[in-house]
Amino acid sequence: MTPRRSTGGAPLGRAFHLISLGPPALALLVLFVVPLGVVSTYAVLSQGARGEPGLPFTAEPLLRALDPLYLGILWRSILMALGTTLICLVVALPVAWVIRGMRGRARDLALLAVVLPSWTNLLVKNYAWIVLLRREGPVNTLLVRSGLLEAPLPLLFNQGAVLVGLAHTFLPFMVLPLYASLTGLDNRLLEAARDLGAGPLQRLRRVVLPLALPGIAAGVILVFIPALGAFVTPDLLGGARGMMVGNLIQNQVLQARDWPFGAALSLWLTLVSLLLIIPLLRSSRDQGRDQGRGPGVVP
Repeated sequence: MTPRRSTGGAPLGRAFHLISLGPPALALLVLFVVPLGVVSTYAVLSQGARGEPGLPFTAEPLLRALDPLYLGILWRSILMALGTTLICLVVALPVAWVIRGMRGRARDLALLAVVLPSWTNLLVKNYAWIVLLRREGPVNTLLVRSGLLEAPLPLLFNQGAVLVGLAHTFLPFMVLPLYASLTGLDNRLLEAARDLGAGPLQRLRRVVLPLALPGIAAGVILVFIPALGAFVTPDLLGGARGMMVGNLIQNQVLQARDWPFGAALSLWLTLVSLLLIIPLLRSSRDQGRDQGRGPGVVP
């Protein structure tokens, strides 16, 4: 007779699975669903006489956010976030590749050098850039004394200064996911591509980048979303010319005390972020499925 299999472990396994999902689900509910619900509610409330939100419900804050003036600020913020992400990606890829080739203590020191700036207070980093980029700062002084310039350049309070500050702030969040992806890259794939006649650029395009796509996707998300909502760096390094949507939301909530309009801007910003990020997540997932079917990297 064939012994009957015990099915007592199946209910226990399902129960343990449901229990294990409890803390993540609770964190998602408390940290994302509830705040998003609060913001969505505030975005359809009316502004009281003293600026406080209240009834009746209205779509005026959401429609007001679609004014061309505010859409221009949102568009500028998207471009600045995309520029920051591109700069971080271009700089982080060779850095992560070099760290991948290190061994032992050298690799640990390199990773520490990448992570260490993120431990520094954001205000300290921005004020350091103010000292470096001001008219009497080291950069302009070096350029003038070397004879390359006759007068100092206006390096502060423009979008270029904001890009530099944002890229410096978020660069570690691009390097670490890329390093994690490149660490799992099999060197035999590179050797096979080289044996098949692929040059350095072909190996980069057909082997390294496809296999590093999950790290690229993670790094893009970790850089683009906070850069899109940044307000400290644009305020200190960009001034009025560097205003981004994060500064606009801060001004509406803390200075103008127009909470419904600030919530409406935040809600539109969240929707824009999702619309821009979801295609990237889908492409990264599809790439992962293709890799699961087999190498097939080098034609």
